[in-house]
Parts: sequence; structure tokens; C-alpha cells
Amino acid sequence: MNIIMHDLAGADPALRFSPYCWRIRFALAHKGLPVETIAWRFTDKAAIAFSEQERVPVIRDGDTVVSDSWAIAEYLDKQYETPTLFGGAAGRAHARFVNAWADSIMLGGIARLIVRDVLDIVDAKDRDYFRKSREERFGVSLEDVQMERESGVSRFRETLQPLRLVLRQQNWLGGAAPSYADFIVAGTLMWPRCCSRFAVLAGHDPLNAWFERVLDLFGGLGRAARRP
Repeated sequence: MNIIMHDLAGADPALRFSPYCWRIRFALAHKGLPVETIAWRFTDKAAIAFSEQERVPVIRDGDTVVSDSWAIAEYLDKQYETPTLFGGAAGRAHARFVNAWADSIMLGGIARLIVRDVLDIVDAKDRDYFRKSREERFGVSLEDVQMERESGVSRFRETLQPLRLVLRQQNWLGGAAPSYADFIVAGTLMWPRCCSRFAVLAGHDPLNAWFERVLDLFGGLGRAARRP
């Protein structure tokens, strides 16, 4: 039986743009686990009521329901031991730091560059909710948040220097092979790739070579993703 995953979608049901969902899509592909994805929108709270919370990703594996991308990754690595996502306790600790760093530094930085663009790709029924909730979060209009992105993107790119330093020494954040640490960062970068045409990475950035390798993994899973 396939794992069932509720996955955030835009107005186009094939456009999947959640950074958290992409982390798990890469993780499932790494494990070689078949998955059936169900398009979910921000206002479809009732559709995942069985998970006793209101956010995706949510997976249903037989009778087991797991939500939250980190919890799902841990579940997958425990339930399906090989190939490993973490490479043991040390790798899990390493990935936990990367997860916290991506959530606290990368996501906030990217949001200021593309949040108004996201409004253009979400389903019509989600637009009022998305605008209201994000403007309450930022304290200004979406247009104002994104107004200075041409100058602000350089500051975001500077925050990625730790990644560059690591990837100068090895091909993957996981070392000799990709691990969940790679999927955390790549999944985060799939968010702007799938909902905006604004380049969050400069064309000459050495991170592009690593991201291109990730896009080609699993038969080009990331590369084939629908874009606006």
C-alpha cells in the first residue's frame, strides 16, 4: 500500500510549493517508497482533521498518521531503515541543526523576497486567508514586504555562506552521499523555485552546482516540478 501524503498545492493542483512538503517528497524518494500525494490548500483544514492539527505535510502509512516534516523524517528512518536518511545518531543531530537553521534563517529570508509572488499562485479560495495571515505576521502589506527585494536579496545570499563553506569540501551536506540535511535545504529552495521567478541564488553562486545535483536526484524529481 502506498503512503498517502497531503501536499500543499496552488491553484494549479500540480504546482506543489511547500518547503516542508518538499523535504518529505525528497525523503520518500530517497527511501524508494511509493507515495500518493493529495493536493491540499491553506483553507482545507477539515481535510486533515484526522491528524489533529492543521498543517501539512501529513502522511498516512497504513493506520499510522504522522505530521510535521521533522517527525515524518524520523518516522520514515525508523520504520524503513535503509537507505538511511540520517546515517545514525550523529547524522540525526547534524540534520537537526540544519533543520533549525533553515527554519529560522532561510525561510524568513526567502519570505521577504517572494511572499507577494505566492499570492499569485495560490488557489482563489486561499487568497484572502493568505494575505491576511501574512500581513498580520509582517505588520505591513505583502507589497511592502517584497518592495525592496532587489537590494535585500544580497543580504539573504550572505546568510548562505555556511553552506558554501561546507560544499567546498564535499559534494553533499551529508558527506559522500545526500542525506536528510541536503533535503532540508533543497526543499527550502524548492519553495521559491515553485512559486516565483525571482532568483534567490545568483547565477554565479557555487551553491547552484549542488542544487542542480539535487534536482537531478530520483529521476529528476525536483527538476520536473511544476513552476509558475
